[in-house]
Amino acid sequence: MPRRAHADAKREEGGEARDTGSPPFSSAPRYLAVARILTSFGVHGEVRAEILTEFPQRFAGLQTVYLSEEAQPYPLESSRLRRGQVILKLKGIDTPEQAARLRGQLVQVPVAEAVALPEGQYYLYQIVGLAVETTAGEPLGHVTEVLFTGANDVYVVRGERGELLVPAIEEVVKQIDLEHGRLVIEPLEGM
Repeated sequence: MPRRAHADAKREEGGEARDTGSPPFSSAPRYLAVARILTSFGVHGEVRAEILTEFPQRFAGLQTVYLSEEAQPYPLESSRLRRGQVILKLKGIDTPEQAARLRGQLVQVPVAEAVALPEGQYYLYQIVGLAVETTAGEPLGHVTEVLFTGANDVYVVRGERGELLVPAIEEVVKQIDLEHGRLVIEPLEGM
C-alpha cells in the first residue's frame, strides 16, 4: 500500500511544511491552499495563479475560493488552465488594478472540499505532527516535515535522539493512526 503525502494543503511560503518548534499532534487546518496568485491577467480583472494542488481539475468545480489569512470568500466566476497555471475570474474583481492587489495571496478551499484520496494516501497536514514510535513502543519524536523524493516520500522525525529520516515504504511504516495522532514504524537496520 503506498504511503504518499499529497501537498494540497495550507502551506507556508515555498510550499514546504516547516518545523514550528511545537511538533505535537495538532488539529487539521481549516483551509487548503490550491493556488498562489502571481499577477493580473488581461483587462477584465482576471488573475494568473501558480497551481499548488496535485489535482488541477478541481478548479472547474469550485464555486467559492478564500483568500488571505482571514479567508475572505470570493465567488469564482470562471477558471481555465493555461500553460501549467490557472486563470481565475473572481466576482468583484473587475479591473487589472484590483487584480494586481491580490498578488501573492493563497487561493484556498475548505478542508471539507479536499479531493478524496485513495486508501493509503494522505495529505501533508495529516502526516506532519504525528507522534512516531516503533512497533516495540519506543517513542522517536514527531514528524516535522515530509520530503518528496523520486522513489518514495521521506518523513523527517525529530525527537530526543535527534533527527531521523524515515522512508515511507511498507517495510518501514506499519501503521498511520490519524485518530490517535501516531505513526508506527519498524526501523531498518542502522536507523
